Amino acid sequence: MSKVVGPSLYRLVPSKTVFLLCDVQEKFKPAIPLLSSLIENTAKLLAAGKVFQVPLLVTEQYPEKLGKTVCELDVGHACANVAKTKFSMLVEPVRQRMTDIFGGKPKTAVLFGLETHVCVEQTAFDLVNEQIDVWLVADCCASRLNQDRDLALERLRHIGCTISTSESVIFNLLSDKDNTAFKDIAPLVKKVSADMQIWRPSKN
Repeated sequence: MSKVVGPSLYRLVPSKTVFLLCDVQEKFKPAIPLLSSLIENTAKLLAAGKVFQVPLLVTEQYPEKLGKTVCELDVGHACANVAKTKFSMLVEPVRQRMTDIFGGKPKTAVLFGLETHVCVEQTAFDLVNEQIDVWLVADCCASRLNQDRDLALERLRHIGCTISTSESVIFNLLSDKDNTAFKDIAPLVKKVSADMQIWRPSKN
């Protein structure tokens, strides 16, 4: 039986949303060709999340070898920064922090980071299985090969994830020009996002 999709699925409510930053770590810098563009877009998204007071949870995959979250990203406001060896972000400390913050589960998880076809994808699988709506921020996701990222985004689209961009997420959270956050958000979106060379499927 197909899932009934209501209009609320496509609206982000700050108090019901969590940002999940997956494994954007120092040792990936030489390996990910578009990482500087990802960092630029992610920094904008994180700054907007602070304005909207959206809880941020950060993970680091095997930081002893892969390093800490890249120094260019300000994650000082994160509700948790969790080291892990499991590929999915949904390790027990992350689950516990979500429970603490939301008194259960968030309605929506906005997910972004590295690598799209491994840790991001497996996190999305687990979130969907938990009946949490997933927004994948495509211009804040990358893999060593663009084809791995792009095929992962297609797979995740097919299982019901919303594939979006940092600017789309920000404006969805803003919702209204008269939102009191507008004056703080406007400078963030004034500059166009960095191009992440995302593959666009041809129409048959």
